[in-house]
Amino acid sequence: MVFSSKPCRKPRIMKGVSHASVRMKTHILNADRGDLHTPCPPSQPPRGPCPSPHITLQRQASALHLDTTHASPPTLTQPPERTAVAMSSVSPIQIPSPLPLLLTHEGVLLPGSTIRTSVDSARNLQLVRSRLLKGTSLQSTILGVIPNTPDPASDTQDLPPLHRIGTAALAIQVVGSNWPKPHYTLLITGLCRFQIVQVLKEKPYPIAEVEQLDRLEEFPSTYKAREELGELSEQFYKYAVQLVEMLDMSVPAVAKLRRLLDSLPREALPDILTSIIRTSNKEKLQILDAVSLEERFKMTIPLLVRQIEGLKLLQKTRKPKQDDDKRVVAIRPIRRITHIPGTLEDEDEDEDNDDIVMLEKKIRTSSMPEQAHKVCVKEIKRLKKMPQSMPEYALTRNYLELMVELPWNKSTTDRLDIRAARILLDNDHYAMEKLKKRVLEYLAVRQLKNNLKGPILCFVGPPGVGKTSVGRSVAKTLGREFHRIALGGVCDQSDIRGHRRTYVGSMPGRIINGLKTVGVNNPVFLLDEVDKLGKSLQGDPAAALLEVLDPEQNHNFTDHYLNVAFDLSQVLFIATANTTATIPPALLDRMEIIQVPGYTQEEKIEIAHRHLIPKQLAQHGLTPQQVQIPQATTLDIITRYTREAGVRSLDRKFGAICRAVAVKVAEGQHKEAKLERPDGTGGEGCREHVLEDAEPESVSDAAELALPPEMPILIDFHALKDILGPPMYEMEVSERLSQPGVAIGLAWTPLGGEIMFVEASRMDGEGQLTLTGQLGDVMKESAHLAISWLRSNAKKYHLTNASGSFDLLDNTDIHLHFPAGAVTKDGPSAGVTIVTCLASLFSGRLVRSDVAMTGEITLRGLVLPVGGIKDKVLAAHRAGLKQIILPQRNEKDLEEIPGSVRQGLSFVLASCLDDVLNAAFDGGFPVKTRPGLLNSKL
Repeated sequence: MVFSSKPCRKPRIMKGVSHASVRMKTHILNADRGDLHTPCPPSQPPRGPCPSPHITLQRQASALHLDTTHASPPTLTQPPERTAVAMSSVSPIQIPSPLPLLLTHEGVLLPGSTIRTSVDSARNLQLVRSRLLKGTSLQSTILGVIPNTPDPASDTQDLPPLHRIGTAALAIQVVGSNWPKPHYTLLITGLCRFQIVQVLKEKPYPIAEVEQLDRLEEFPSTYKAREELGELSEQFYKYAVQLVEMLDMSVPAVAKLRRLLDSLPREALPDILTSIIRTSNKEKLQILDAVSLEERFKMTIPLLVRQIEGLKLLQKTRKPKQDDDKRVVAIRPIRRITHIPGTLEDEDEDEDNDDIVMLEKKIRTSSMPEQAHKVCVKEIKRLKKMPQSMPEYALTRNYLELMVELPWNKSTTDRLDIRAARILLDNDHYAMEKLKKRVLEYLAVRQLKNNLKGPILCFVGPPGVGKTSVGRSVAKTLGREFHRIALGGVCDQSDIRGHRRTYVGSMPGRIINGLKTVGVNNPVFLLDEVDKLGKSLQGDPAAALLEVLDPEQNHNFTDHYLNVAFDLSQVLFIATANTTATIPPALLDRMEIIQVPGYTQEEKIEIAHRHLIPKQLAQHGLTPQQVQIPQATTLDIITRYTREAGVRSLDRKFGAICRAVAVKVAEGQHKEAKLERPDGTGGEGCREHVLEDAEPESVSDAAELALPPEMPILIDFHALKDILGPPMYEMEVSERLSQPGVAIGLAWTPLGGEIMFVEASRMDGEGQLTLTGQLGDVMKESAHLAISWLRSNAKKYHLTNASGSFDLLDNTDIHLHFPAGAVTKDGPSAGVTIVTCLASLFSGRLVRSDVAMTGEITLRGLVLPVGGIKDKVLAAHRAGLKQIILPQRNEKDLEEIPGSVRQGLSFVLASCLDDVLNAAFDGGFPVKTRPGLLNSKL
C-alpha cells in the first residue's frame, strides 16, 4: 500500500471570521460514519473522519469502568478481502522526514487510536496555520506528536527537553476560533512510532529528523504468520477475546469490536486495546516507549488481566437481569434496579430510603395538629413516588423535616416566683423601675391565670439604656428560651411571613425559623429595632408584623412556606425602638409602649461601679488590686467625656482606661521578672511610674499580692487626661449668655435629651426674618408665631427696635439662628425659647445663665404642654443648670423624675408667656404702663 501520488485537494476552511474546519479525504482511512471498520466502496470517497468507538461504547463503559476517551478503530489496515490485492505490491510505507512536531502535555496518542487535542500555544498555532491550513498535499497533514512535553507559551522561550519517542499522526479535522483568543482543536489518528534523531529547526515551529520504528504495511493474516508470533500473542488474544465477551454484545460497537479482533493483525492489538481500556497516561507512555513487540505484549497483558478481574468483581454483585417484559417499565427511574448494586450510589439510596422511613415514623409519632398532620401525610406519599433526580424531591423533603422539627406542643415551664424574679432583675439592672414593675405584674397575673395570652411590650428609649439586655433578663427570669430577631433594615415582607414553596430557594420566615431554633413554642422573642423597618417593592414587613403582634390573631399565624397555621399566642414578644415616630400607627396600636428614659448621673455612677467596671476588668485580665477608679473619676468621665442618655460611650471609656493600665501592668511584670534574676541589682532605679502625676497606693504587702510595687494604679483626673485626652465637653454655659439675644432651650432626640441654644441679632433692613440652623416647618412656624406675639405686645413690654419704634420690624431685619446647623431640628417645643431670646434682644437684658426652658406657645400667649419632659430635665441636670421652665400642664410628668434630680433643680410651671419672661430674667420682666391714664368709673 502506498500513498497516492495524486495531490489531495486543499483543506476546506469553513466560512467565517473565527472558525476553521478542515476535513481530510484520504485513501489510507477506510471509514464511514456508520461502521467501526468498514471500508468505503472504491466508487464512493469517504465523507468524514472515522468515528471513534468511544462514542457508542460510552454507555457500556460507564458501568464497566472502561476508559474510551482515546479509543479509535485501527485505521492502517485493510480488511481480509483486500489483502490479496495489497499483497501484490507490498512495500513499506515511510513517513516523511524531516517531520514537524506537535508538542502535547496531556494525553498520549498510540498508533491506531484517535484523540482530540487543543492547540493554543505559540509554536503549535504556527504549525497548524503554516502546515495544515496552507498545505496542499496529503504529506502536509502528517505530524509528529510528542507526548509529555509542554509547549512554551511564548515563541521566545526555548524548547523544553523533548520526549524521545513520538507518534506519527494524520490530522483528520481542524476546528478553530479567534475569540476570546486564537485556538484550534485537532482530531488526529496515530500511524506509527518514531524516534527523534536530531532537531533541525525550533522556530516558527519545531522540525526534527526522525527514524521510523514501526512498519506501515499490510500484515499477512494467514495462519502461518500468526503461528510465528508465538505463544505470547496467542495469550494476549485470548485475554482480549475474554474481555470483549464480558461486555454486552447487544451494543453494536461491542459486536464490531469483537469482529475486529479476528480481522486485525495481532501486532496492532496492544496499542488499540490499551487505548480502549482504563489506563493512566503513565501506563500509556510506557506502552508507547516499548518499541519491541514482545515487550509491548508483556506490558499490556497485566493491564488486560486487571480489567478482567474488575469486571468479574462487578458481575458477582450484579442482580439477575430483568425480564424482557419488564424492560419497558425500566424506562421509569427505578432507583434499586437501574444501577449496579453494591456501589456507593446504592448505599446512598438505601440511606435515603431509611431516612424516608424514619421521617414517616416521626410524622406518625409527632404531636402536630390534625391539619398539619394531614398535609405531612399527603406530602410523604408524594415523596415516595418521586424520583430523587427531580428538584422537587429535595424541596419536599426539607419541608417535611421542618414540619417534624417545629415545636407544635413542646413548651417550657415558667418560673413564677416573684421574689426571686425581683432579686434577679435588681442584680442584672440598676434603675428601670417601670420595666421591672411591668415584668413582676406579668408574673403575678400568670400565677393567677395559666392561659394568659402573651402581652406585646415595646421598650422605647435612646440607645445604650439596656433595652435589649432587659429582654434577655426577662427570659432568664421566666426560665424561657430567648431568641433575638434584628429587624433593622428589613424591607421584604417574606422575611416575616416566609416565601411560598413555588419559588426556588424558598424558606420560612424569621418567626418560624426562630421557633425551630429554640425548640419550644413559648420563648421570649425580642424584635429589635422595630422602628427601623423598611419598605420596598417586595412588600411592607411592618404590615406583615400586624398579625404576629396581635394576641387576637397570632394563635392562627400562617407562614407562606408552611401554609399551615401555627399558634404564636404563647410567645412573649418584646419589641425595642428608639422612637415611635417611624412606627406605623396600626402596628403601634398593637403594642404596649413602655418608655425607657436615659440615666441620671447618679444612676450612671452606680451602673459603672456595679456592672461596667467589673466587666471591663474581666475582659482585659485585670483585678481590682491592680487598678482603682474612684467615683469622682467616674463622675468626671460622665460629665466631661460623654454626653449621652445611655452608657455605651461610658463603657468604651472604661475600656480605654483598662487597655492603658494593661500595658503598664505587663511592663511592670516584665521588669519584676528581671529583678528576680540572681545577677539582678535590685531596685528602686528599675521601677517605672505607671501614669504621670498618678499617686500609687499600696493596699497590702507587695510580696503577698505578688504584684509589682506600683500597684494598685489609681486613676485620678490627671491620669484621666493622659489616657483620654483633654475633656470633650465643658460644663459652664454662662459664657455663651454674655450678651442679649441668647436663650437656652431643651430638646428631645432619639438619643436622649439635649440642651439647645437659640441666638438672635438685628440689623438695619426691610423687616425680614431670617432663620438658619436647618429647621423644620414646625420650628419655622414657632419663630413666626413668636415674632408676631412680640410685635403685638411691644408697647406692653416696652420693646423697641434700634430706632426706638414699637414696630419691631420697621427698617429692621432679624436673624434667628440655632447652632449645630448640621443637625436637623424640628418639633413643637421651642416656642417659649424663641420668645425669650427675642425679648432679650429687643429689651437689651440678659437671660439668666442657669435657666433652660421648653414649651409651645399660641398666638394668645398661652404655653402648651410638650413631651419628653424626663429626658429634657436630665439633659439640663447634666449641663449643670439650676432652674427649668415647664408648661403648667406638664406638672404630672415631674413624678417620673428621680428624687435626687428634683432636689438639685427648681421648676417654674408657666401657663402663659408672662410667667416665662418673669422667670427667665433677673428681677422679672415688668409690664410698662402709660402714665396719666385713669381707670374709668363708668
